[in-house]
Amino acid sequence: MSTPKPVDCWLTDMDGVLVHEQHPIPGASEFIEALRTSGRRFLVLTNNSIYTPRDLRARLSRSGIDLPEESIWTSALATAQFLDTQRPGGTAYTIGEAGLTTALHDVGYVLTDRDPDYVVLGETRTYSFEAITRAIRLIEAGARFIATNPDPTGPSAEGSLPATGSVAALISRATGVEPYFVGKPNPLMMRSALNRIDAHSESTVMVGDRMDTDIVSGLEAGLRTVLVLTGSTRAEQVERFPYRPTRVVDSVADLVPLVQELTPGD
Repeated sequence: MSTPKPVDCWLTDMDGVLVHEQHPIPGASEFIEALRTSGRRFLVLTNNSIYTPRDLRARLSRSGIDLPEESIWTSALATAQFLDTQRPGGTAYTIGEAGLTTALHDVGYVLTDRDPDYVVLGETRTYSFEAITRAIRLIEAGARFIATNPDPTGPSAEGSLPATGSVAALISRATGVEPYFVGKPNPLMMRSALNRIDAHSESTVMVGDRMDTDIVSGLEAGLRTVLVLTGSTRAEQVERFPYRPTRVVDSVADLVPLVQELTPGD
C-alpha cells in the first residue's frame, strides 16, 4: 500500500461547513485563518451560483470570516470556464443571477434569447414562468442545456426552497432533454478548482458536509475527503453510503490543529 503524499492544498465547501444561513459555524473563522497563515493553497467551493465571489466575500466578512475574493470558486465560475473550453465566444440564454451572468460575460459570452448556443440554468430566487417557457422553446429549437448544479432544494430561514435541480427537472420533463450539470457532485468542478490553484489531487483534501455531493465528488476526483457533521449528512447516515470519507469530524474546528501542525511539503 502506497504512503499518502503530504497535504499541501485544501478545498472546502461553504454552506454547512463554514456557515449556516450567514451564521458562522464555530471554528470556521479559525480554520480559514489557519489556512491563510500556513501558506497553503486553498479554495472555498459553493454550488450556489447566485452571488459573485465579491458578493460572497462581503457576506462571509459580515459573518466574521475573512476570505479573499480569489479564494472562492462557485458553480457559476466552473460553468463559465467549462463553456469557454467547449465553445469559446459562444452565446447563451440564462436563467440566473449576477453570479452566473457576470461569470459568462467575463469569459466573453454574449447573453441572448435569439438562437443561443446554450440555455444555462442557475440559481435564482425569482424563477419566472415566462423565462422557463422561453428556455423550453429554445431547447426544443436546438439549444444545448447546461445547469450549474443539480441541488433540488436550497436552505432558507423559513425552510427549503426549490433550487436548480428542481427547475431543471421541470424543463427536462417538458423537453425530453437532460442538462449537463457542472457543479458538485460532478468531479469536473473539483478538477477546475485544482487547476485554479495549481494543486494535485494526491496532495489535496476536500472538506464537505454532504456525502452525496462533496464527498463523492472529492472521491471521484482522487482527493482525500473529510466529512464534517455540521451540515446535511448526519453521523448515523454515513454507513448507508457505498463509499466512505477518509475522515469524519464534528466540525472544521477539529481541523485547525491539523492545518497548524504541518507546513507544505512536510
